[in-house]
Amino acid sequence: MKRTERLFAIAEYLRGRRTGVTAEALAERFGVTVRTMYRDLDALRAAEMPLAAERGRGGGYALDRSYSLPPVNFTAREAAVLVALGRYATEMRLMPFTETLASGLDKVRAALSTSAQRELLARLAELSFLGVPALPSEEPVRAAVERAWFERLPLRITYVDRSFVQTERAVRIVGVVMERHETRLDAVDVVSGERRTFRLDRVARAEVMRVQAKT
Repeated sequence: MKRTERLFAIAEYLRGRRTGVTAEALAERFGVTVRTMYRDLDALRAAEMPLAAERGRGGGYALDRSYSLPPVNFTAREAAVLVALGRYATEMRLMPFTETLASGLDKVRAALSTSAQRELLARLAELSFLGVPALPSEEPVRAAVERAWFERLPLRITYVDRSFVQTERAVRIVGVVMERHETRLDAVDVVSGERRTFRLDRVARAEVMRVQAKT
C-alpha cells in the first residue's frame, strides 16, 4: 500500500471508530513500524485533520467525526462580508490563526458561482478598513500556535522577555487575547503548573510537542 493510500485508510479507519486506538495497534493493522505510524499521524495533523491523543481506558488516537460540516450556501453579500473581515483580520495581524482563516475563506469563494464571484470582487473593491496593525510575529510561530491551540497539544516556546533574555518553556495554551496592537497567549507551564501570559510577538520559536497516547 502506497503512503497516500495508507493515510486515507488511516483517516477512514479512525473516523469509523467510537473509541481511540494506540499508535502500536495502528502500526500492526497497517503493517508498518510504530515510528512510521507516528510520521503518518503527524502528516494527517499537518493536513488539518482534527486528530487528538486521548489518555485512559479506551484512549488512543481519535478523529473528531464532526470535522466536516454539511454544505452551506452563501449569498454574494454574505460571502463579501466574511471575506472582507477575514482579510482585515489577516492584514491587521489580529490573530495567529491565519492559515485556517485563509483556507476557510478560499472555500467560501470557491462555493460561489462565477457571476457571484464577480459580484464578490466588486463588493470587496468598495470595502476598506483602517486600524492599528498588531506587532509582527513569525509565520512558523503562528502556525505552531494555531495547531497547538486547536488540537490541544503542548507547545515548546523560546520566549524573549523585555530584557531580551531568552528562555525555553513547555506550555499549554488555555486562551488567546487579541488587542488592537498585540496578541497574548494565556498559557499554563507544563512542568510547574504556573499560569501566565506571553506576548506572541516575543515568541522567537515554537514547536508542537508530541503526546504519546496510552491505554
